[in-house]
Amino acid sequence: MDCIFCKIIAGDIPAEKIYENHHSIAFLDIQPVNFGHALIVPKEHHDIFLNTPHEVLCDIMEAAKKVATAIVAATGADGFNLTLNNGEAAGQAVFHTHFHVIPRFKDDGLKHWAHKSYGAGEAEDLAQKIKEKLS
Repeated sequence: MDCIFCKIIAGDIPAEKIYENHHSIAFLDIQPVNFGHALIVPKEHHDIFLNTPHEVLCDIMEAAKKVATAIVAATGADGFNLTLNNGEAAGQAVFHTHFHVIPRFKDDGLKHWAHKSYGAGEAEDLAQKIKEKLS
């Protein structure tokens, strides 16, 4: 397998590992948005979030809470973003499920994405379509 995260997990590629539990491992991103930016990945290879088992995702969320708390304390951050890019269109570059913990500072210059507005009736129509897919 040619997955960089699998190679990090196996110890074939060095990384600054900061946390590990039963299903997941966390390490510093080598191209951080802000210093302290970390990735939390499952130890087993799962290409996208939607293909990652429930118990693994629960374990990752437990790790995210611990890791984010430690990163905020260690960096003096004012907050953090917990993000996941799922699929190429969403910006996923490594196809191994992973969450980013990005420490945020009040004046770090990072911007949030632009927002759109629904036209008359569009939100209701889309909500109905989503509900139908959920049932």
